[in-house]
Amino acid sequence: MTAAVPTLEVERALAARRGGGRRIVVGIDEVGRGALAGPVAVGACALEVVDGVIAPLPEGIRDSKKLTARRREVLVAPILDAVHAGAVGWASAAEIDELGIMPALTRAALRALEALELDGATDAIVLDGDVDVLSPSLAAADRPAPLVHLQVAADRDCASVAAASILAKVARDARMVELDAEAPHYCWAANKGYGSAAHREAIDLQGVHEHHRRSWRLGSRPADPPSAPAVGASSPAIDPAVSDVAPAPPAARPQPAAPQPSAVPPVTSGSMGAGVLWDDQWHPQDGKERR
Repeated sequence: MTAAVPTLEVERALAARRGGGRRIVVGIDEVGRGALAGPVAVGACALEVVDGVIAPLPEGIRDSKKLTARRREVLVAPILDAVHAGAVGWASAAEIDELGIMPALTRAALRALEALELDGATDAIVLDGDVDVLSPSLAAADRPAPLVHLQVAADRDCASVAAASILAKVARDARMVELDAEAPHYCWAANKGYGSAAHREAIDLQGVHEHHRRSWRLGSRPADPPSAPAVGASSPAIDPAVSDVAPAPPAARPQPAAPQPSAVPPVTSGSMGAGVLWDDQWHPQDGKERR
């Protein structure tokens, strides 16, 4: 199937909403939200719109997921030559663990906007998705906030966002290759930090590295089952009308707990222990998260 060709129609319409003359519209997209390791990257491409006229972007720009790695790399320089400004913002794995993924995305997006060096001249932002992670922070700044336009599949349909997705993807892939040199057994150069079978098996065997998102469920082993009651302990009767789970039986005497195997093996040198928060991150999301 031929990939959809993004256009500048949304960007032109947003500039018109802000009035005539010179306007700046920025397309934003993220890469790495569903990975188990490494930072999240947010690309930003600013376009100058003068009375509805926008300089054309390079031929071949598409949603980064629809392009080969080589084609993405070839497009970076022409994109940066064509746009008014382009940048990538980052939030580290440690920041994701500290803040949560959505606040970390906000931080990375704000860093990308700052790196554009537009001095508050942004009139509108096209944000891929249906969650506005920017407006509250932009409204708190000491200057007029730009209009934030949410659009699902904007990386497919809006050229500025497609260009931003390419910048972010190429930058993050390169970063994961660098990190692979530090810990090659996780195969980050190949899986880019996502939850491939080889990556999860390496976590089982080697433990968790400092660049893993330790608040996410990692590895391939299921969580430990609850301990069985002591042999001979009687269970109280259950009234189905009251509860469908039996309360824990009282022990006749304190019993030392049997050692349980860890879902992730003990950490190795240069590694850290794994957490199991955010169970909804057990599988990376489909589509854009696997890139």
